[in-house]
Amino acid sequence: MRLWIFITTLSLAICLSLVMYMLLPPNRLKLAAGSQGGAYALMAERYQEVLARDGIDVQIVHTNGSVDNAELISKDLVDAAFLQAGVGVTDGTAESIGGVFYEPMIFLAPSGHDIPANPALWRGLTIAAGKRGSGTAVAFTDFQDAVGMDKIANTLVDVGYSQAIFALRAGDIDMAFFVSSIEAPYLRQAFGYEDIDILRLSYTDAIARHLDYADLVEVPTGGVSLNPVQPSEARQLLALKAQLVIDPNLHPALVNRLTMAAKELHRGHDVLTPRDTFPEPRGIGIPENNVARQLIEDGPSTWHSLLPYWMAAQVNRLFLLTLPILFLLLPLLRVLPMMYAYFRGWQVWKHYGRIREIEAQIGPLTKAAELAGMSEELDEVDHRISQLKLPPAYRQTAYHARMHIDLVQKRIKHLEMQLS
Repeated sequence: MRLWIFITTLSLAICLSLVMYMLLPPNRLKLAAGSQGGAYALMAERYQEVLARDGIDVQIVHTNGSVDNAELISKDLVDAAFLQAGVGVTDGTAESIGGVFYEPMIFLAPSGHDIPANPALWRGLTIAAGKRGSGTAVAFTDFQDAVGMDKIANTLVDVGYSQAIFALRAGDIDMAFFVSSIEAPYLRQAFGYEDIDILRLSYTDAIARHLDYADLVEVPTGGVSLNPVQPSEARQLLALKAQLVIDPNLHPALVNRLTMAAKELHRGHDVLTPRDTFPEPRGIGIPENNVARQLIEDGPSTWHSLLPYWMAAQVNRLFLLTLPILFLLLPLLRVLPMMYAYFRGWQVWKHYGRIREIEAQIGPLTKAAELAGMSEELDEVDHRISQLKLPPAYRQTAYHARMHIDLVQKRIKHLEMQLS
C-alpha cells in the first residue's frame, strides 16, 4: 500500500512541476523603442525599471521610429514595441495592449514667420518632416493627403529631431515637424528658445476628420513653458496615440506585467491629458489583446496581491491545465487501492483452484498412494502461502486458505486411516 501511495504522490508532484514549468515565463523581453534620447527610448527605460522589480530584463532595441518598430514586430524580432497611430503591421503579427500616451503633431517655425495658418497654402518651404523609418515621416505624408497639399510644392528634408531644431535656428529650414510626446527632451529644448514658436494651424477640426486616427488636444497658454511663454496663446493640436503592441505569442504573464506597468506609468495627467485617460484598452488599427483589455478595464484580481506576478497572471490558465489532470487522477486514486487489494488477494486466490481440484478428487475409491500425493501437494501449497509477505490487512485471506487446506488434509488422513 505504501508503494502505491508513493507512486501516486510522485505522479502528482511531477504533474504539478510540469504545470509550473509551463506557466513560468521567460525573464527577458525585447522592446523596440526609438532613437536614443527620444520619447520612445525614454519611455522604454521607465518600463525597464518597473519590470526589473520582478526580475524581468527588458532589452531596449533602438530604431529610427515606428516604421522600423512595426517591421521588427512583424518579423518576430522583438517581443513588444511602441507604435505611432497610423503605422500598421502585417496582419496577425501583433496585438495591442492599448493607447498609452498622446503624441501631438507640432509644427515649429521661427518667431515672426509669415507662414500661412492654412497648410493647404504652403508653398516653397523647406520642411524637416522626420527621418525615414520613423512614424513622423508617415504622419506627414498622411497630413499632406488630409489637407490636399501638393507634394512637390515644398522641399522635405530627412533629418533627426535634434538636427531639425538646430537647422531651424540656423535658418537652413523654414519649418520642423514633430510627432512626439510633449515631454520629449528635444522639444523641451526647443521650447526654451525665444526665436522658435509653435505654428498655429487653421481648420484642425476638418483635418482631424480626414485623419481618422488623430484626436484634437489643447495646449493652454504657457502649457509647455512659462519662460519664455510657450505657446504664446492656447493652441489646438492634432494628436496621435502611441500604443504598446506585443507579439501575439508573448507569454501571458509578460502580457500581464506589461499591462500593469502601462497602468502604473500612464495613468497620470500632463498638459495634454486628464488623469486616467491612459492606458486606453483599444487597438488603433491593430487587434486588442483580450487579457490586457480585461486587466485595464477591470483592474487586477485578488490573486495579484497574494501570488507572484507570473502565477497571478495565469490563475485561470492554471485551473484549465490542472482540472483535466485532477479529473484523471481522482478516479485513479479510487481505483488504485482496489487494484492493490485485488493483487494482494490474487496472490492467495490463485492457489484455490488446485485446492478445490484436490478436494473434488478425494473419495471412497481414492487409493492410498494418490491420497499421499495429494497430501504432499497440499503441504507445498500451504508452504507457499505461508511464505507470502502480506500486509496485516490482507493476511486473513491467507489464513482462510490455510484453514481450507487443513480441512482437506484432515479428510485425507481420515480416508488413509480407513484404508489402513
